[in-house]
Amino acid sequence: MSERGRRWLVRAGALLIRVLAATWRIRVVGDAGLRAARARRQPVVFTLWHGQMLPLLYHHRNEGVAILISEHHDGELIAQVARRLGFGSVRGSTTRGAGRALLAMVRAVEAGRDVAVTPDGPRGPAKSFAPGALAVAQRTGALVVPTTVRARPAWRLRSWDSFLIPRPFARVVISYGEPTAVDAPDARAAGELAPRFQTLMEQAERAAAQS
Repeated sequence: MSERGRRWLVRAGALLIRVLAATWRIRVVGDAGLRAARARRQPVVFTLWHGQMLPLLYHHRNEGVAILISEHHDGELIAQVARRLGFGSVRGSTTRGAGRALLAMVRAVEAGRDVAVTPDGPRGPAKSFAPGALAVAQRTGALVVPTTVRARPAWRLRSWDSFLIPRPFARVVISYGEPTAVDAPDARAAGELAPRFQTLMEQAERAAAQS
């Protein structure tokens, strides 16, 4: 694809998201802890499943959150669309080139930004919590905020993550878990807490389903 074609696709994609999302009926649950953390300027690391990214890109638009996006070709398009929606981006992965990507995320937090990580990205397995986000939180003192989405009616792409696209006028529930510190002496020990944070993500999903 030419550079001109890519720019057109990015502009069209960002516009389509805004137009579609303006019809959604969004309900937020469990965000008291997040609002309190932000009120005291406590940085947070949002953890979200890769397939639920789209509604969150809209809901958190223009907040300056830095999101970790893969260096694959499709990742470049996502990064450019995200920038048009007011996000920062860190390119890389918590698997390939993990050290460089995680260092960039740490620097973003230290610069005063919230960050977002898909712990099952960039290639899955879906809804499996890899520990990269926990290493960032452990090093910076940021709180991890489990973040999940439920939408009805919605389209699901035939991709590894069953990518979620709420249909026009869909009811969208965004569910946040309690902001949680990563109480560990080092990154290795932080990684061992991944099963606990997997459970927190699952609890946030259940809260969304019950709302």
